[in-house]
Amino acid sequence: MDYAPFAPVGLPAREYLLVMLTAAVTTFLLTGLVRLLAVRVGAVAYPRVRDVHLKPMPRMGGVAMYGGVLAATFLAANLPALSRGFAYSKDSLAVLIAGGLIVLVGALDDRFELDSLTKLAGQVTAAGILVLSGVQWFVFWVPWGGTDGHVGQLLVLGSNQGQLLTVLLVVAMINAMNFVDGLDGLASGIGLISAAATFVFCLSVLDRQNGDVNAYPPALIAAAIAGACLGFLPHNFQPAKIFMGDSGSMLIGLMLATASTSASGRIIYTGSGPGDTIALLSPLLVVAAVLFVPLLDLIMAVVRRTKAGKSPFHADKMHLHHRLLEIGHSQRRAVLLMYLWAAVIAFGAVSLTLFNTWVVGWVVGLTVLLAAIISLIPRMRTRADRES
Repeated sequence: MDYAPFAPVGLPAREYLLVMLTAAVTTFLLTGLVRLLAVRVGAVAYPRVRDVHLKPMPRMGGVAMYGGVLAATFLAANLPALSRGFAYSKDSLAVLIAGGLIVLVGALDDRFELDSLTKLAGQVTAAGILVLSGVQWFVFWVPWGGTDGHVGQLLVLGSNQGQLLTVLLVVAMINAMNFVDGLDGLASGIGLISAAATFVFCLSVLDRQNGDVNAYPPALIAAAIAGACLGFLPHNFQPAKIFMGDSGSMLIGLMLATASTSASGRIIYTGSGPGDTIALLSPLLVVAAVLFVPLLDLIMAVVRRTKAGKSPFHADKMHLHHRLLEIGHSQRRAVLLMYLWAAVIAFGAVSLTLFNTWVVGWVVGLTVLLAAIISLIPRMRTRADRES
């Protein structure tokens, strides 16, 4: 079928699902080979005091995930509908280059344990590649300064401001995903949930654009990393056969940040009345929701370590997942609970942009209450046993 170069053709959902499936299958098949490679080159995580695993475990799984992303992008570039997005935007290619760099840095860390400043330099460089390729925040809505009865206003960023904001967001999301990677299947599962929520949001943006090819790249990026996480998860869920390592967690953070940033530039800001408030806030809302669980863990770790007079990068055993283990949850249950919290927050935020706000608010509120009760059950049982 022939398509006009940039004419809308509707929502290519099946093509995106095929891309996601390709990333999943490729990652799943490559992970076994990467596991053998990791053992051969010595990229192995030996148990430390702060670790939960009890035996040496190969890592560097991010290399397999990147292979899945490459395969998915190659397929998209050869599909009649999705290939048109490459002719209009460099976002998809930019994230491949930046992703390749971040996976290289992560793989070297998986093998040689790089210092934190070297890793930070690699993260900033990868973010810089995205910015130089045009992936950056240009405008977003703020809830103040409205005129003529409008709620809020659009804040247009200068070039330097947009570039700085983009670099900060990318580095923050990379490190947030890196910090949350502490239990079997935790980072890959949260990455899958976050990428799936971002993908749904990007599809909604594409739908509002009537299938305009200008809005193709963010959905493609989100679909590719969601598929890569899905393909890696069977190898990584408890009991894990391989860890994704920094090469995988940093790749997830980079691609999530890129998809969100790319989607923000595709929003058409047509109004700022009360009915448009959620739609106008949607890019920031989705970013905040996707980041919430890993970023909360990151902030708590930085505050905790700084207060103790230690480096923010000093490792410890007090992350959110460690706390769930401490109050009595098993590893698998702790991971599933983290999945639940991530899904409630991420999909709840995306639902606010698609459905009735009050209905979504009630559903999310009840689900949060349920998740809180489930999380505290072991502690309540312990207290009840003591009282009896």
